[in-house]
Amino acid sequence: MNKIYEDLSSRFTLSDYHQQRDNLAFVTVEKAQLVSAITYMRDYLKFTHLVLMTSVDWLEQGKFQLTYLLHNYELHVNFGLKVMLDRDNAVMDTIHHLWGHARVYQRELHEMFGIDFPGSPGVNEPMILESWQGPPPMRRDFDTKKYSEETFDHRPRQHVEPEDYLRQNLYPED
Repeated sequence: MNKIYEDLSSRFTLSDYHQQRDNLAFVTVEKAQLVSAITYMRDYLKFTHLVLMTSVDWLEQGKFQLTYLLHNYELHVNFGLKVMLDRDNAVMDTIHHLWGHARVYQRELHEMFGIDFPGSPGVNEPMILESWQGPPPMRRDFDTKKYSEETFDHRPRQHVEPEDYLRQNLYPED
């Protein structure tokens, strides 16, 4: 893993290198260099599989952290590239031209966090939250209770013990 990091750091501006296990490491790369770094890893370091893309909302710092996890089948190692985005202008270059399935991750991150990937096919189309009218629900400042109270009708709830429910509704003769 150190050789991979040394190779990358000789070409790109990196920080926060962390080897979590023998076969798993993470590093932060500058936003402007991310697509180039991922392309280099795919084409020259044989990280041919995009395992996942995910995001963390660092609300207090006003940042989103995007993580791209890549896998090298020859070495059986995973390497994560992290990039920090401003929450107020959450825009990242697309990588769907490198891996077609990246567009699905990008659509999900757009819908759930509001991160935009200009040029990614269908990024603005609903995927999971059809007819959703609220803000992106995975942002940490999203108030679930307030949204629920403003959006849904409320009905009184009655608590019934599961044992009583089963006895009354499924086994009434017992």
